[in-house]
Amino acid sequence: MSNHAQVLGSAETKIPTHLFIGGKAVAGEGARFNVINPGTEEPVAEIAGASGAQVEAAISAARRAYDTGVWSSLPAAERAEVLRKLLTYLEGRRDWLTNLVLREGGCPISSGTMFAQVRGPLQQGRDLIDLFLKLPEFEENPLPLAERITFRGGAIQSVRRYVPLGVVAAISAYNAPFYINLWKVLPALIAGNCMILRPSPFTPLSALIFGEAAEAAGIPPGVLNIIAEAGAEGGVTMSTHPDVDMVAFTGSSAIGRQLMAQASGTMKRLQLELGGKSAQIYLPDSLPEARAAAAQVCLAHAGQGCVLGTRIFVPEAEKSRVLEAMAATLSNVVIGDPADPKTTLGPVISAAQRDRCQRFVDLAVKAGAKVICGGKRPSVPAKGFFFEPTILDVPDNRNPAAQEEIFGPVVCVIGYRDLDHAVEMANDSAYGLSGHVYGRDLKQAVAVAARLRTGTVNINGSIFSAYTSAGGWRLSGLGRERGVEGLRIYQHIQCMNIQGI
Repeated sequence: MSNHAQVLGSAETKIPTHLFIGGKAVAGEGARFNVINPGTEEPVAEIAGASGAQVEAAISAARRAYDTGVWSSLPAAERAEVLRKLLTYLEGRRDWLTNLVLREGGCPISSGTMFAQVRGPLQQGRDLIDLFLKLPEFEENPLPLAERITFRGGAIQSVRRYVPLGVVAAISAYNAPFYINLWKVLPALIAGNCMILRPSPFTPLSALIFGEAAEAAGIPPGVLNIIAEAGAEGGVTMSTHPDVDMVAFTGSSAIGRQLMAQASGTMKRLQLELGGKSAQIYLPDSLPEARAAAAQVCLAHAGQGCVLGTRIFVPEAEKSRVLEAMAATLSNVVIGDPADPKTTLGPVISAAQRDRCQRFVDLAVKAGAKVICGGKRPSVPAKGFFFEPTILDVPDNRNPAAQEEIFGPVVCVIGYRDLDHAVEMANDSAYGLSGHVYGRDLKQAVAVAARLRTGTVNINGSIFSAYTSAGGWRLSGLGRERGVEGLRIYQHIQCMNIQGI
């Protein structure tokens, strides 16, 4: 397939295949690569990636735009007006974007997770802009009265001023590409920064459309630049370049470690949203809800979510009964083309990721686990990167499948003796991204949740909102996304101490 635009669900909207550098759509001059539909293994588009020189050009364009103040010097309200136009452009292509994300990422059209792919992020984008406009540019430091008076009898005031960081390099993941891209572009830009966005090679198309949206909204040249590439050379350049002030990354913990090392030479600000091995703890009074625990993970974009509760803890005495109920919820799963409304389980992103699922199932069984259902590639369909929804009866939390992030439709069910034992196992992890506690006795559920060492804890459900932040501890990352913290991370604090002469 050529790199010429191809019609996708509309006679007017075409697949974007050009990079966006310095305010212009430009053809890539680097290696070419195909974007593959993981549900059919058919090519969606062919992209000419960015050359090394084009990556440098994108960074230089962002640096110039920031240093001239063409964006950062605008009042926040004016930046907000432009970014609302960007969202309006994207909202006008919502159905087309949904189709595009489906084809490049493989999330089933009928999945509840599809709301979080396009529709939800667009809604949250406006909330985020409104939230930023409510944040003060200056905040007073709480000096005690004795320190507010100089020895000459004059007055001292000390304030914190929030200013943009400068140039942000954003590198995003494939599981919710449009959502992740939006949650890097909007906070960085509304805060006054300029940026370079480098999407996952698996899902670059839903990022490249931001170039069209930026041009339509009137964002000044160089403020937003978008590159795509098959390899990692551009990402390395972005994370080491002295003209880049911050790296925002969503992806695996292994790559996060590499980015930390690469960014250390220039002491860049880091925001890393990395892997997870989150726990679901079901208190004894909530076992009826546990029957849906496996389906909630496996049918959420084939388990490709870092916050999903892939370790399920239930009372040991009830585990066999719970396992039977869980397996029943997966007995009628329809595996197939994500575009088919009947499909309930779509593919993982690649053959390599499918093989990873199989490898961890095999390791789990070797270490004493039992496969309750699934555990292999389905015989039908013949094409596509599918893996059966899999429930593992795991004897203890040290099992490889309970310790490592698999990122596929595979869950571990582990029995606990008492709630102290459940909390101990939940915290026995190198990760700390999210957690889930279910209990009808809300006081007890909150007490258990408060003991979990993780950046987010959800009690009897979660919240999908621009106003609540999320972020990981330990190998799950640094910094926060969304909420006030997810905006402030894109700003420097400048302390101003003022007194009269």
